[in-house]
Amino acid sequence: MSWNVFIIGYDALSRRMLPNLRHAEEYVFHPLLSLDQVVHAEEYPFDRLVEEALTELRGFSGTVDAIVGYWDFPTSGLQPVLRREWGLPGPTLEAFLKCEHKYWSRLEQARSVPECVPAFQALDPFDDRAVDAVEIDYPFWIKPVKAHSSHLGFRVENADQLREVLPIIRAGIGRFGRPFDEVTAHAELPDEVAAVTGHHCIAEAIISSGRQCTLEGYAQHGELHLVGIVDSLRDAAHPSVLLRYQYPSSLPDEVQQRMLAITRRFIAHIGYDDGPFNIEYFLDEQTGQIWLLEINARISRSHAAIFQLVDGAPHFQVMVDVALGIPPRMPHREGRYPVAAKQMLRVFDDGRVRRVPTDEEIREVEETFPGTLVQVNVREGMRLSELRHQDSFSWELGVLFVGAEDREALEARIAQCRRMLPFDIAPLPGEEEA
Repeated sequence: MSWNVFIIGYDALSRRMLPNLRHAEEYVFHPLLSLDQVVHAEEYPFDRLVEEALTELRGFSGTVDAIVGYWDFPTSGLQPVLRREWGLPGPTLEAFLKCEHKYWSRLEQARSVPECVPAFQALDPFDDRAVDAVEIDYPFWIKPVKAHSSHLGFRVENADQLREVLPIIRAGIGRFGRPFDEVTAHAELPDEVAAVTGHHCIAEAIISSGRQCTLEGYAQHGELHLVGIVDSLRDAAHPSVLLRYQYPSSLPDEVQQRMLAITRRFIAHIGYDDGPFNIEYFLDEQTGQIWLLEINARISRSHAAIFQLVDGAPHFQVMVDVALGIPPRMPHREGRYPVAAKQMLRVFDDGRVRRVPTDEEIREVEETFPGTLVQVNVREGMRLSELRHQDSFSWELGVLFVGAEDREALEARIAQCRRMLPFDIAPLPGEEEA
């Protein structure tokens, strides 16, 4: 017996990771919509994407047993709509929105886990009186109610800075805001949420101090299960910029258990079931305060290869098996290494790419350190600002997935791999150092 599993935005990482699933011979994977449609596009016409996906599915001669995806929006929003149309199990659209509509999610968090929710409010960037409408204290973060990779997210210290960033937000918010409004049109929204569209922002008190981590889990048949907790290491100068994911977490077990209890309360409160999720937290180590940052109604693609290195399979296993309605066959601590990381290869100044690592250099790294995976995001001749889905402060030249025997060895191995993977970025005219 084999199951037909359709993957929205099937990519090179899938081709490398999916053969590592336990019982891989039981799955037949099929692409559903292309990367150019759901990731690299200038715009995401949501309802048209739904119809194009349904047309692909109707043209398939076999059974459609599962529809999955690991990309952020619009992929994350397509899944509940397509599953509902096809009669497949999965979280409801409303439960999805209670995770990924940042304002609605905060409302539900405030009702179920208020002790870990910062002060927040909705803000209309198109309102001429937006600055006067601010009710929470400065400084705060402002970001669209639907975006990802810190897109259009800004730390705002005062009213003058808010006036500076509002035109930037207005110019770019529609790229995700328009399709997100199409998604919410498929759902039943309470009045307090319906008034906050995809063209609105959420302003939140600053909680991004201390240690950050992501809890990966899934809900199935009304029960919540933990897959693992991944530490997030951020840049000191730009706290919103992620430098590395590291697994397993080094947080004290008591803290991890508190986070798990908070997650259980929230997931049960919103009725999220039969789907994976990841939820991000900050820990203030001085006070012990746990803050909930956000929750995503999907696995984190960024973590798949490090679960492979430590546990023996990518947590794509969880994504696929839960979508099929079977208990996930996810191994635990059966991988090659005790600790692993995804290291982002970032720079903080725009420039033009003069050189990227060669295929031979990449192959040498992957062969020297078994299990290592290198991905390059840039090409020679391109300007870094051409990259999509970047944060507001840096550019990701590529990523490195690597494991080691302990954290000290992991640091040394990352440094060695970076030396073996040379990039050359030329400053832009007028920005060269004097």
